[in-house]
Amino acid sequence: MSLPDLSHLATAGAVIAVRVTPKAARNAIVLRDGAIRVSVTVAPEGGKANAAVQKLLAKALGVPKSRLRLSRGETARDKLFTLD
Repeated sequence: MSLPDLSHLATAGAVIAVRVTPKAARNAIVLRDGAIRVSVTVAPEGGKANAAVQKLLAKALGVPKSRLRLSRGETARDKLFTLD
C-alpha cells in the first residue's frame, strides 16, 4: 500500500477535511480535485472506522496519530481533523 505524501499539510493547527468510505476493498488515500478521500476496510461501528482513518491519515502526514484530533463529523462521511 502506497500512501501519498501529505507532509506539507502537517502544520500545527491545520484543519484537514476528508471524505471517508468505510467497508472498502482496501485501505487507501486518494487526492482528487484537491480533496482528500480516505477508504478503510473497517465497518463504521463503535468508532473503529474513525480510528482507522486517523491512523492512516497520520501515517500519510508523517505525524503521530495522537496529534490528530477528530473535530467534526464523528458519524458523517465528511470529517474534519485538527492537527495539534
